[in-house]
Amino acid sequence: MKFTAFERSLQGTGASRRLRIAGKVPGIVYGAGEPKLIELDHNALYHAMRKEAFHSSILEMDLGGKAEKVLLRDYQVHPYKQQVLHVDFQRIDATTKIHKKIPLHFINEAEAPAVKLDKCIINHVVSELEIECLAEKLPEHLTVDLGALTRGQSLHVDDLKLDAGMKVLTHGRKNPVIATVVEPVVEEIIVAPVAAEPAKGKKGKK
Repeated sequence: MKFTAFERSLQGTGASRRLRIAGKVPGIVYGAGEPKLIELDHNALYHAMRKEAFHSSILEMDLGGKAEKVLLRDYQVHPYKQQVLHVDFQRIDATTKIHKKIPLHFINEAEAPAVKLDKCIINHVVSELEIECLAEKLPEHLTVDLGALTRGQSLHVDDLKLDAGMKVLTHGRKNPVIATVVEPVVEEIIVAPVAAEPAKGKKGKK
């Protein structure tokens, strides 16, 4: 994805407030050189940030007519307004090794024997994983194929097929679960017995 940024010289609370009033977002880009203060058009940035790839993939930033590869590293938003207050980007190159949280895309769930034959459901335990890899190898997402899951099975980190040089960071957890098969819930309906009505006596003829 591409976006345009502009250099800014003023900093501080007052300068940032004036930028926001003018429809701009203050930011910074750092790494692989001197940090630079930047500003971006708010509306363009806001709509870009609604796309998953803007958060998880390498971006091409046009700054002063020069293209730089960057990653979105941090941002702040207003607590209740639809307004981005600040953004941080990191420059990257082919030798930069990074840690980044990547979204998971689950496929073939409906075709899994656990779902198709046994009427189970598959619970997605996590929706993203933190990976370590060279920046140029960073994927927009990781594809998780659920098509082979059977009743009673779970899918773990070690079951993923990753590119060479890519590693999932589990932070001490051993082979955590990504998705697990949940047995179907059988509802038992209990019908309360209906008490028989007492027989009505026949009225005699007068």
